[in-house]
Order: sequence, then C-alpha cells, then structure tokens
Amino acid sequence: MTIPTAPAPAPLPVQPPTGCPFDPPAAFGALRTEQPISKISLPDGSWAWLATRYHDLRAILGDTRFSSDTTLHGYPLSGMTGGGNTQNRGFIRMDPPEHTRLRRMVTREFMVKRVEVLRPEIQRITDELCDAMERDGGPLDLVEALALPVPSLVISLLLGVPYDDHAIFQRLTGTLLSRTVDDDEREAARTELRDYLDQLVTAKEAAPGDDILGRLITEQQQTGEITHDEVAAFAALLLIAGHETTANMIGLSALTLMRDPESAERLRRDPGLIRGAVEELLRFHSIIRNGPRRVATTDIEIDGHLIRAGEGVVAAVPSANRDDAVFPDADRLDITRPNAQHHVAFGYGIHQCLGQALARVELQVVLATLLRRFPAMRPAVPVDEIPFRTDMAIYGCHTLPVTW
Repeated sequence: MTIPTAPAPAPLPVQPPTGCPFDPPAAFGALRTEQPISKISLPDGSWAWLATRYHDLRAILGDTRFSSDTTLHGYPLSGMTGGGNTQNRGFIRMDPPEHTRLRRMVTREFMVKRVEVLRPEIQRITDELCDAMERDGGPLDLVEALALPVPSLVISLLLGVPYDDHAIFQRLTGTLLSRTVDDDEREAARTELRDYLDQLVTAKEAAPGDDILGRLITEQQQTGEITHDEVAAFAALLLIAGHETTANMIGLSALTLMRDPESAERLRRDPGLIRGAVEELLRFHSIIRNGPRRVATTDIEIDGHLIRAGEGVVAAVPSANRDDAVFPDADRLDITRPNAQHHVAFGYGIHQCLGQALARVELQVVLATLLRRFPAMRPAVPVDEIPFRTDMAIYGCHTLPVTW
C-alpha cells in the first residue's frame, strides 16, 4: 500500500516580472479566500506559516507570544532579518522587556509633535531639490534626483551622520536587502556597515552632537544604560529604515499619481486631501513584501489553525492591505477611502514602525510639492521599461525616468 505524501509547501509568493507593477503577487488573492493560513517553504529548506488575511495578521502581530527574536529556534530567517547573525541585531529583533527598554530610548525622537517641527526643514530640502530639477530639466531619474535624497538627507541630519557618506550606506543597504546576492556578499556588506558604524560612533563619542546618536551617547551610553555596540545597532536600524522604505514609497507614489491624472488633479485642487491620499498610497503599495516574521513561543490557535511552539510565521502585509473584507474594492486606489488609515503598512502591535510619523510627513511634503511644481510630469519611458525592484526585499523602482 502506498501512502500519498502531502505536496511540499510552495515558496513565498513574490512579485511577478509581468502584470501590473502596483499589484502584490496574484497568489495572495486566492490564498485569502481558500487558505488564509497556509504553509510556505523557506530557502534554507524549512517551512513557515503564511498569514494572508487582515484580521489574522493583526492577531499575530498584536500577540506577544509570537516572538521577533531572530535567535529563537524556528524563527523564519531571511537575508533581510540578518540570517543567524546576532551581533548588533537591533531592538526590532528582540522581545520585551529588552525591546521595550531600548525602543523607549528613541521613541521621543519620532513622536508626531516632534516630527511636525521638522516639516519646514523637510519642505526646504524638497524645494531645493526641485529647484535643481527645474534647472537641469528633464528627462531625469526621479529616484536619484528627489526620492532618495530627501529621506537620506533628513535621516542623516537627525542622526548626525555626514551626508557625504550617503553613497556608502545606500550601497551597503542595497546589498543587504537584495534577494539575489549570495550569502558571502551579503555578509561582507554587513561587516562593512558594522565597521563604518563602529567608526562613526567612536567619532561621536569623542564629540557628541545635538542629534539622536549624540543624545544616545550622552544620556544612555555615558550613564551605563547601553553600550557602544548598542548605539551602533541603533544607528544601523535607523539609518537603513530611515531612507530605504520612504525613498521607494516616494517613487512608487509619484508614478502612481502620474498614471492616475484624475486623482492627481483632485489633489492639486484640494491639497487638504494629501494626508488621506498618503495613507491610501501606503495601503495600496505595501512595499515590505516578505514579512514581518515571527515565531510562536507557545501553541497558539489562529483562525482554527494550531501553530505550535517553535513554528515560524510570515505575515503577508501586502495581502492584508488588499483584503476586500476590510477595504472594499481593495485593488483600486481611492485617495478619499474613509478607512485607509487602518492599513498595516507600518506593521501592527509593539513592533510597528518607529519612524512612521516621519515617513508620513516626508511623503506628504514631497508628493504635494511635486504635484504643485511639476503638473505635467510623466514617465519618460513606457512603464514596462521601468526597472521595478522585484529582486529586493523592499519594493519600488530602481530608477524612475521622468520628463515634463
């Protein structure tokens, strides 16, 4: 008698090379309906659960019994999570109470009121870059000219990192977030970034400035609450997260509005709609396409599925944000969608994005300025010639040629 074997789990759905570049992998739609909690294979030969529905995802991310600790057995590792590397892993890879203690040290730096104070400076930076775009004329690469410099300049200013070094951390970040580089190349980039940040923190220890890293050194490191290596881990997390995600959201959002002239014109006529439009764009794009990830620390039931202790979970944020049960007609961009702010593009629970207020202001300022100053901006090449980041953990455009 032959006992049939269960089919091997399929890998995590990824963005296909064809089709609408704004849509998440098509497989998510079927999974939400037919198998909202399913198994996927991982590159190392192991497997994890995949959650695709909005309410299941919030249940998982809001439950601290699902751990973010990458050192625990069963955690679904990836290149973006640092693999098995435990050095300088940052507080987002930790659980309470250590996560709570470390996150609290920088929470005030990213509170809404504090970020709003930065709005005029973000506007100044954006205006200067747009002035340069006007002088140079089109066509040009909007990623290089605007989408990447704005968040890079802002996070460099906040952290006290020399902006002249931006090419270094952008190159290393690109390697760390690539899905196509081999483990040796990724580890070499991780080591180079670690060495760079070690030197940066050492220099700031000798002369702390009035910036986030300077305050961490004077208020926490010098009092013995954190170490040199922990300051470097803060720097790595904030530097990478502070520019890479927002830069790609700016590029995708700008392209979306170029291809949706009705919504763009509506925003020009009524600039007050920009805040809601940004929330809808965040929901619509969900640029973090391979996580977040967790591992169960005890047996937990989600939607009738028993997830046992030591089993990993991948929360499919792009799928949750396109869940029609929560966002009717979810595949359509609606800049006046009444519940767009309930998206999970920044995660959910205690680990939701620390810098979300800053990202929102940067997106609001940059998109409103582009709409006002470049009303005729359009892609300079057919959309199918734009190189989308299907090879990266954070989705977006490698380049975005535009003209006006």
